[in-house]
Amino acid sequence: ARMIISASRRTDIPAFYADWMMNRIRAGFCAVPNPFNRKQISRISLLPSDVEVIVFWTRNPKPLMRYLSEMDSLGLHYYFQFTILGYPREIDPKCPPLEAAIRVFQELSDHVGPRRVVWRYDPIVFSVKTPPDYHKRRFARIASELSGYTKRTVVSIVDSYRKAEIRMKALEGKGAGITECDSDDFGSLMRDLAALAARNEMEITSCAEDIDLSCHGIRPGKCVDDELIAEAFGIDASHKKDPSQRKTCGCVVSRDIGMYDSCVFGCPYCYATQSFERAGENHKEHDPHSPSLLGWYDPETPRAEI
Repeated sequence: ARMIISASRRTDIPAFYADWMMNRIRAGFCAVPNPFNRKQISRISLLPSDVEVIVFWTRNPKPLMRYLSEMDSLGLHYYFQFTILGYPREIDPKCPPLEAAIRVFQELSDHVGPRRVVWRYDPIVFSVKTPPDYHKRRFARIASELSGYTKRTVVSIVDSYRKAEIRMKALEGKGAGITECDSDDFGSLMRDLAALAARNEMEITSCAEDIDLSCHGIRPGKCVDDELIAEAFGIDASHKKDPSQRKTCGCVVSRDIGMYDSCVFGCPYCYATQSFERAGENHKEHDPHSPSLLGWYDPETPRAEI
């Protein structure tokens, strides 16, 4: 059966591992160790005949963009979940500057069409530096720049993941301490975001929210989305909810080919990176010719063969 590939919820493959990704597509497979038991290795086919769609998650697709025409010529279907927040450096230390990110988004949309680039304004972090009013202004600005370049925006509220808690507390020392958002302010911000999205001809959905935002005009969405896949590619994908994702996640089943602790953007709220130091070392040691993103996890492809 053909499957949907997620590349990846665990790291930013387009930004940091684009060459590896293209090498794997050319090889027709990649190897992914089970995050909880590295001895268990899955060989996942990346042959166009086995892949329905690749969903890329990224803050900077630029390094991958030079390969899109090659991917097109192979007949691969893909779309992007592209996060642009434009947060202050205290909160997002290494993400591309806002203007650059917007330009890349427009360029990507020109190549693949607005349906295949989803703008993520998530997670929404309420802090001393980013109160509700900040989000309203920032969202308004980005939405107007992306108007016509995307059909959908996704929002979510930051979750306190255990891995990220200490890092989030440390923001206080940088003058960006996390704050609570009272329910009136929250409701009015959500309604504002819904109105801004509509004004810029974007559908707005939420991602894996415990709180129902539909009373504010934001319906629950799916990032790996069978409806989007049907609309953009005319493919009838699996409609089965992914049981390995959180209860509130609407995504349909996909196989993730990333590995944790390999993204070097260093966002304090990240759930996928336990140690920024380890992620930096892993990134340095990464071999773009390896079958797996980190290390060499494929017993069937000895190093000497490369």
